[in-house]
Amino acid sequence: MNTEKKKWGMGRLVLGALGVLLLCLGVATTLRNLRRFDAPYPDLHASRDPAVVERGRYLVRGMAHCGECHGAEPTGPGRRLDQPLSGGLHFDLPVGTFYARNITPDPETGIGKFTDPELARVLRYGVKPNGDVLLPFMQFANLSDDDLRAILSYLRTVEPVVQRVPDHDINLLGYLAKAWFIAPKGPVRPPPTTIRRTPSAEYGAYLANDVANCVSCHTKMDMRTGERIGAPFAGGEPRPSHTDPTKLFSPPNLTPDPRWGWLSGWSSATFASRFRAGRVHADSPMPWEAYSRLDDNDLAAVFAYLQSLPASPGGPDPKVREVLVVATEQ
Repeated sequence: MNTEKKKWGMGRLVLGALGVLLLCLGVATTLRNLRRFDAPYPDLHASRDPAVVERGRYLVRGMAHCGECHGAEPTGPGRRLDQPLSGGLHFDLPVGTFYARNITPDPETGIGKFTDPELARVLRYGVKPNGDVLLPFMQFANLSDDDLRAILSYLRTVEPVVQRVPDHDINLLGYLAKAWFIAPKGPVRPPPTTIRRTPSAEYGAYLANDVANCVSCHTKMDMRTGERIGAPFAGGEPRPSHTDPTKLFSPPNLTPDPRWGWLSGWSSATFASRFRAGRVHADSPMPWEAYSRLDDNDLAAVFAYLQSLPASPGGPDPKVREVLVVATEQ
C-alpha cells in the first residue's frame, strides 16, 4: 500500500513539475514575443528626381516583383502586375495565416506615417518603427543604398489606397517560432552605396540574390528553419500553385550542370527570349509578368551569374519537363 502511495505521490510530483515547466515556457514565450529590437535607421530619403523614381518603379514592378504579394486582387484575368499595392493577399503557412500589407502612402491603412528612415529600416533590417520584428518573408537587406532610396522614392509616388488589411493570425507554432527563432538579421556585409549595372556575373549575383531573391525558390531549404541546405540554384522545394493547392511546382536546377541544369546549352539570347515569352503554366508561382519587363542588360547579367555557378546535380529532371508540375494527393 505504501508503495502505491509513493508511486502516486511521485506521479503527482512529476505532473506538477511538468505543469510548472509549461507555465514558465508559456510566460517566457509571451515575454519574448513582446521584445522590441533596436536596429540602425538608414540615412536614406525619398527623391523626386524622375530618374530615381523610375529606377524604383523598375525594381518594384519588375525585378523585386513587390506586386506579386502586395498587389490588390485583379478584377479580371491576369496577375497583380500593375494592381495598386494595397495588400490583402493571404498566405496559409504552418505558423499561421499572414496578410501582405498595404504599402501605398495612405496614412491610416498604409505606410503614409512611416518616415523614410523608418521604412528603410523595415526593408533592410526587418524591424518595424515600434521595434517589433517582421517574419523574414522579404529579402532586401543587401540592397544598395541607391536602390533602396529608389524604392522609397517610387512608393511615395503611388496613389494612396484606403484598405485596412487584417492582422496576421499567428498560431501557437508561430508564436513559438517568433519568440525563440526569429530575430533581425540585417545585411550580411556592408551594403554598397551604389552598384555598377553591367551585364556581368557580379551584377547578376546582386540581382538574383539580393533583389529578386531567386535563390530562395531555386535552392533546397529546411522548411522548419528557413536555412538553405542545398547547393545554390541546384533546384528548390516544391511550391504550391496560386490557384490549385493540389498542384506543386518544382523550381528547376539553374546551374550549368550538363545533365541536370535546365539552362544547359542555352545562350544569353535564348535566356532573354524565354523571359520575354512569359508564362507557360497559368498558375505557376514564378512571377513571369514582372520578369518579362527586365531589360536586356539585367537578363544578360543574371545569365552570366548563373553560368558562373559550380555545376551541381539534382532537381527536377530536365529530360522530362512535365515533372515541373507534381500533383499531390487530395
